[in-house]
Amino acid sequence: MSDATKSKTFSQRFPFWAQIFAGLGLGVLLGWVARQYDVGWLNETLDIIGTSFVSLLRTIVVPLVFLAIVVSIARLREVTNAARLAVQTLLWFAITAAISVAIGISIGLLTDPGLRTSVDASAASDVGASASWTDFLQGIVPSNILGLSGSDNGDGTIGIDFNVLQIVVIALLVGAAVLKTGDKAAPFLAFAESFLAVIQTVLWWIIRLSPIGTLGLIGAAVANYGWDLVGPLAVFTVDVYVGCALVMLVVYPVILRLHGLSPVKFFSGAWPALQLAFVSRSSVGTMPVTQYVTIRNLGVSRDYASFAVPLGATTKMDGCAAIYPALSAIFVAQFFGIELGLTDYLLIAFVSVVGSAATAGLTGAVVMLTLTLTTLGLPLEGVGLLLAIDPILDMMRTMTNVAGQALVPTIVAKREGLLDRDAYDGERAADPIGDLAKV
Repeated sequence: MSDATKSKTFSQRFPFWAQIFAGLGLGVLLGWVARQYDVGWLNETLDIIGTSFVSLLRTIVVPLVFLAIVVSIARLREVTNAARLAVQTLLWFAITAAISVAIGISIGLLTDPGLRTSVDASAASDVGASASWTDFLQGIVPSNILGLSGSDNGDGTIGIDFNVLQIVVIALLVGAAVLKTGDKAAPFLAFAESFLAVIQTVLWWIIRLSPIGTLGLIGAAVANYGWDLVGPLAVFTVDVYVGCALVMLVVYPVILRLHGLSPVKFFSGAWPALQLAFVSRSSVGTMPVTQYVTIRNLGVSRDYASFAVPLGATTKMDGCAAIYPALSAIFVAQFFGIELGLTDYLLIAFVSVVGSAATAGLTGAVVMLTLTLTTLGLPLEGVGLLLAIDPILDMMRTMTNVAGQALVPTIVAKREGLLDRDAYDGERAADPIGDLAKV
């Protein structure tokens, strides 16, 4: 039997989703062993594996986001009614975000998570992270062409970080300049498209490591956090998962049904992206997979999807920027005995709909959370109460984000006659992730 035949047989017998769940199960087991028996080296190994996988995804974020947005904007000139499509996309981003934040507020008011917790007040501490509307607006203005910044690590080394929001702004400007320049920009656009293809190929290789990354991320979460830390915040944890589930499994299906589309077909088509989002906790890292399944499985026009999905991956966050900050604000207010009024709840909704770009598609939602707390005048020390279980919450939040990032292009494409119903209702590939490497 040839190597190619062996590879094909393994892929058929053990598809990518099964590999993910195998990594998930083994990670939970190893994490439990590390915590139960205090196996330090195992805990450290799991943490290294998980952080290395996330680091690989973060490494490729800057060129991926920049090139994807530049190319997608340039491709808009090939789409009829491009301006109308852009407006419809942003409108549906706002509509679904508003519904999501309403669900988050409702669950928070019904369950009182801040009053039903046994977490000690000593856990409330200033984590050194803050965000205000001034910070947000200043952060939009790029400090350099790459959106990079340096900071002193305190050990004599300089750490390099990037601001995804600034990268998005730079990419939007460059993309608009490409459209304005016209034929003279053709060589640059050809280079950008070629470079993007290379970057995506590298990303497919990283994505293939997801089962191993899953093992490390889940294992480290179980080893470091365990139920003894989740338990005191059990009501809040359940609230986040229930809120995300309601958005994904109730709100999204209703919207699909109203547009004459099958929810079952949607979720079966989007599943490869959803499973990767759950384990990677990165909308940006999942973006190429989201774009692939939106085109290949959901039947959205390639030119439109190439614009809507990258935009959604950096600004469309129903989990991280709507449900979570709404519940967190209610939790923090109740924990510190601060009463919220109607105006406060309206502010939460406003921040969620308008400020979601602050999360920028990376793991975690600390920036959006601190932006919400700052807007409401709530103690930022409340952030420290929730950080301990953030990785556990972030998996479900990111899965919800990505589901919305695939939903909106599908809905808009259906409304504008850009949806291939044969593809939407057709058979799914046995191993969609495997197909990505061949694109």
